[in-house]
Amino acid sequence: MKLNYKRLGLLVLAILLVVSSWLGIAFARSGLDVRSFQKEGVPLLYLAPQGAKTIPGVLVAHGFAGSKQLMLGYGHVLAHAGYAVMLWDFDGHGANGTRLERYELQQNLERALQALLEQPQVDPGRLALLGHSMGSGIVMNAGIRDRERFAATVAVSPTGANVTPQSPRNLQLQAGSGEGRFVGNAERLLAQSGGENTNLATGQGRELVVIPGVEHITILFSDGSHQSALRWLDAAFGRTSDSQYRDRRMAWYGLHLLGWLIGFAAISPLLTHPPFIPTKIAPIRQWTGLIAAPLAATAGLVLLSQRFDLQNLGGVQVGGAVGVWFLIAGLTWLGILARLPRPTLRAVGLGIMLFVILWIAFGAMAQVVWLQWWLIPIRLRVWLPVAIACFPWFLAAGIVQEDIGVGKRLLWWLGQSIVLIGGFVLTLNFLPQLGFMFLLLPLFPPLMGILSLVAGLFNQAWVYAIGSALFFGWLLAAGFPLSA
Repeated sequence: MKLNYKRLGLLVLAILLVVSSWLGIAFARSGLDVRSFQKEGVPLLYLAPQGAKTIPGVLVAHGFAGSKQLMLGYGHVLAHAGYAVMLWDFDGHGANGTRLERYELQQNLERALQALLEQPQVDPGRLALLGHSMGSGIVMNAGIRDRERFAATVAVSPTGANVTPQSPRNLQLQAGSGEGRFVGNAERLLAQSGGENTNLATGQGRELVVIPGVEHITILFSDGSHQSALRWLDAAFGRTSDSQYRDRRMAWYGLHLLGWLIGFAAISPLLTHPPFIPTKIAPIRQWTGLIAAPLAATAGLVLLSQRFDLQNLGGVQVGGAVGVWFLIAGLTWLGILARLPRPTLRAVGLGIMLFVILWIAFGAMAQVVWLQWWLIPIRLRVWLPVAIACFPWFLAAGIVQEDIGVGKRLLWWLGQSIVLIGGFVLTLNFLPQLGFMFLLLPLFPPLMGILSLVAGLFNQAWVYAIGSALFFGWLLAAGFPLSA
């Protein structure tokens, strides 16, 4: 099949979207000094205005299963407003290969502080803290322990700390309106710290900001959260920022992903020729398998939890248990389908190529926007076992989506999303120790939507299963912390 004018036009559009998105990312960094380095094994990322001197410094700490990249929205907004910002990966997170031990995390902050104070642009007498979720507790404790060093603390989606009306100095609490218990945590901390107080000159400033329309992860990309933090820090340091910068890097990331998908749609007919014979299975068996899969996976994990530490299975907190969940669910679904298409060398090759395309489309820009996408060696060893565990699920999903129309494909996307979210919620009801599985729930609808689109472009179960399993395994290996 040749590349006709319509597909050539789509390919040109895709190239324009990808190039423009990278230009947008470059513009977001313009005027900033951005450097990556390490201090005593802790990966660091430093942002500051170019040519700046004696400016306030801010330590920015990520949450559980996060990374320094996930906090870059605050980093860019603060750096463009005249702050020097230091971000880092806690033990077991991102590019930090040290296994996670919670009592060591405060030492990670100390290493980041030392590195921040070594930067020539930073005024050591003007320092502040900002942290999200797990990181919020760590920065609040740092502000309590060393009250005179830090002029202000911003706790986003706060967990807990022994705050008082005196410490930490100038505490701002933020929570998303969709965060439930984190709003309650913030209200409790506000009351414990003396209630609302707008007088920051005394160091006893207190404020709670509820950011509308966001939850635990999307708050990190919220302009309302970024600007509230900037306003509070400016008030604490008695300065006024005239920066007009708004962080739009996630929009550029979305355009980058869209560009790759459009380009992939343009060339996919060249890759899928010649046609194939789809696997025909009765719809009742297809849907029965999908519905039964999460029930079997939940029961399987509950039984395994009696003999194994699922929370740290495979050396990855929660991620190993997610892989086992998909393994049991996928085998159950395949067992009910009871028919497998025959694999071919061509399908294996196309599946690997699909993984490479997804890896670039999803991850190339994620590395500089929101996720530590490059796997360090210890994480790379986790990738293939997790991908193999997830493979049966994606093979079953690929089989039921062979040779169907757009309407049915949308129905399967919706069905998978509901079943996965419901299945993981059911699992958490029986195994609350796996609570951080909830981090995956917002990802399932968009992720399954993208993969369903890919399934339609290739229309071959083995191609879809190999590419999707390798890609999803990489995502799990990149996201969840390394356990002790």
